[in-house]
Amino acid sequence: MRSFIIGFLVTLVWTATPTQGRTMDRCSLARELASQGVPYEQLAIWTCIAEHESSYRTGVVGPPNSDGSNDYGIFQINDRYWCQPPNNKQSANGCGVSCTALLSDDITLSVECAKKVLQQQGWPAWSTWKFCNGNLPSIDPCFSNCPTRSRY
Repeated sequence: MRSFIIGFLVTLVWTATPTQGRTMDRCSLARELASQGVPYEQLAIWTCIAEHESSYRTGVVGPPNSDGSNDYGIFQINDRYWCQPPNNKQSANGCGVSCTALLSDDITLSVECAKKVLQQQGWPAWSTWKFCNGNLPSIDPCFSNCPTRSRY
């Protein structure tokens, strides 16, 4: 009986633990975005959005929005329009990806989906855009150790 209770508690703790994901910083994100083809002049905006949306964390699922939808990953991609939620609720799934895939430490799918969101809806698609629309700190120090910035 004692081992059953311990096993049950271990299972309960394991399933109740939220996705941890990776926590990046401004420069590591900027360099990764640049390596994935994000234009250099957009990097400060993208890093600002990630800072305000997820605190640079890849494994974040936001609380329910007023319409019942949730936002996923480092850029908080909405499950009503852009990804398929795990509970199979109705979604347009504009990026053709599962929402749980956007919680990966590998942010490739999140970046590709965020690019689609930007292309179709512009920067105001992110509610945190108001913090990123203006004079942002230079991203140049993130690349100061690179032999040449022109490749980004």
